[in-house]
This record gives sequence, C-alpha cells and structure tokens, in this order.
Amino acid sequence: MNIGEAAAASGVSAKMIRHYETLGLVMPLRRLNNYRTYTDQNVAVLRFIRHARDLAFPLTEVKRLLALWKNDGRQSAEVRRIALTHVDALEEKARSLRAVADSLRHLAQSCQGNSRPECPILDHMGGGADAHP
Repeated sequence: MNIGEAAAASGVSAKMIRHYETLGLVMPLRRLNNYRTYTDQNVAVLRFIRHARDLAFPLTEVKRLLALWKNDGRQSAEVRRIALTHVDALEEKARSLRAVADSLRHLAQSCQGNSRPECPILDHMGGGADAHP
C-alpha cells in the first residue's frame, strides 16, 4: 500500500509516517521508482507508535517499547519499569501544570479586568510594573 493508504489504515498522518521513517521507527519497502510501499506489518508498527504517543510516551521511549514489542524474548518487567517511570514523569508534569494554573488563576484574580491599562498579569510577565518597553 502507498503512504496515503498506510496513513488511513494506521491513523498516522503521512507527514508523521515520513518523520518516523527518518527516525528509523518504520521501514517501508522501496520500489524501483523509489516510492514507498507499506506492508501490514508497517501499519501494525505505526498503530503501535500512535497508541504509545497517545499515552504521551516520548519518542525515545517509543523506540525502546517498539524494540521490546518486537522481541519475543523480552521481559515484561522491563516494560513495566518503563511504564511506571513514565507515570512518575506524567504525575510530576501534572503537578507542575497545576502550580502554573494556580499561579495564573491568582494573577487573574488580582486583575481588575476593566478598561484601565493596569494589569498584574502583564506586569508579572514583564518582570515588574515598570519593566515594559
């Protein structure tokens, strides 16, 4: 199948398929005219990548997980360790995003939201009330 058909079958855009190819995550066959030909196995790999990315795994971890998925001799303990490390990273990011949201909420509450130019939100981003250009 061509890249458009592989994209439709996998749910991955043609642009991302090309990107994954440059990273060595998927390797289509090349015809004599240098066009890519995707196999059912390529589509399975693309679906795997899509699902891993849906779980917010970074591409470095996707590559490791993909190698484990292809390895019949893998140990599930390694997959579990990667998953739990990723959970820890996601939870830390969630805490960080909550702190940012709380800070912005506080700034928004201190803003009068009227027709006057004073704005603590912009002041904060500018590093102080008199720091603007």
